[in-house]
Amino acid sequence: MFDRKAHWQNIYKDNSPLDVSWYQKEPGLSLELIRSAQLGSDEAIIDVGGGASVLVDHLYNEGFNKLAVLDISNNALASAKKRLGDSAKNIEWFEADITQFDAPHQFSLWHDRAVFHFLTDRSDRKEYLRVLKNTLIEGGHLIIAAFAIGGPEKCSGLPVVQYDADKLLLELGEDFELLQENSEVHITPSGKVQNFRYFHFIKSADR
Repeated sequence: MFDRKAHWQNIYKDNSPLDVSWYQKEPGLSLELIRSAQLGSDEAIIDVGGGASVLVDHLYNEGFNKLAVLDISNNALASAKKRLGDSAKNIEWFEADITQFDAPHQFSLWHDRAVFHFLTDRSDRKEYLRVLKNTLIEGGHLIIAAFAIGGPEKCSGLPVVQYDADKLLLELGEDFELLQENSEVHITPSGKVQNFRYFHFIKSADR
């Protein structure tokens, strides 16, 4: 049986965060979409699968004071905490598999760059969506980035599911309304091209 946690622990044990294929020096499109949500500085934001991403650094520097990062890999979180230094004390850190996460409070914005597309089993996607719907407030913002249709079929040695808006909406159901979608061509540290799609949804009234 595949051990998801062990896989990602080893990835961050054996590689520098600067060398993994998903590394971004500046997460420009994520920041643009988060800013477009026009949240107050005290509204809670969670970066799901944030790992060693620098997104939280940028959001912290922009004045957001209720930030959280979730990742299955303690090695990834440790790298981010070390980088942030004393500022890390002002951020919530959750070491968890997102399909089993029990959030201590709700969030106004959920950001996920390339976690959901790794969930190739329908049962895992169902659990992800259960956690998402319990965790995101009514009227909250959901930003998901995934490999686009025709993009890479694998990442980090694992198969992925490619998405367009229609395919993702079928997964999310009627609780979410699509506000915006964008394309991004990501160049990995090794020079490979990865076509992403970013989707910005709002959670409608609970049904």
